[in-house]
Amino acid sequence: MDLIQVDIIGLSTSPSSGGAYALVLGEVDGNRRLPIIIGAFEAQAIALELEKIQPPRPMTHDLIRDLFDSVSADVTDILIDELREGTFFAKIRYTVNDTDSQLDCRPSDAVALAVRVGAPIFVAPAVLEEAGIPTDDEGEMAAIEPGEDAPEPDPEPETPRSPLEKLENDLAQAIADEDYELAAKLRDDISCLNSEQN
Repeated sequence: MDLIQVDIIGLSTSPSSGGAYALVLGEVDGNRRLPIIIGAFEAQAIALELEKIQPPRPMTHDLIRDLFDSVSADVTDILIDELREGTFFAKIRYTVNDTDSQLDCRPSDAVALAVRVGAPIFVAPAVLEEAGIPTDDEGEMAAIEPGEDAPEPDPEPETPRSPLEKLENDLAQAIADEDYELAAKLRDDISCLNSEQN
């Protein structure tokens, strides 16, 4: 399986998030963004390391990094390899004593460790295909193009004919507003609705 490398584009939140953040990953050699909803603690852990702010005491992810170092294990990469019922799954892949191994974890914890050890972050193609949001060349969020998974836009978006069309109109607006967190939630709602209809 050819994995797709991504970089951290940013962290965003909204007043309606209830303390959750969207971690936005961007395809290195492409134009898709992958928003993943994470908790405030994990967002803080990622942001502190990205900003090179050293807390007075080691945080949990610093401890994990130090533990890998103490047993002479090298974190080779992070893999976000599955999306099940709106939940992302990840693995920390590492080498110790010339043996490759991996640990299951939450993507937020894996990314927080990756920024501490300089490990690349990869996404399985099926995950990016299902949950990725395309952007245009300038990095702005692009509108959904008509196709198999997205019907023609309603000529009167304020009066959609079905719940699915309303969700798709709301998704297009969230993408245009670069509200990644809302876009991720709407994407999941559309997937659930499509599953129920099939």
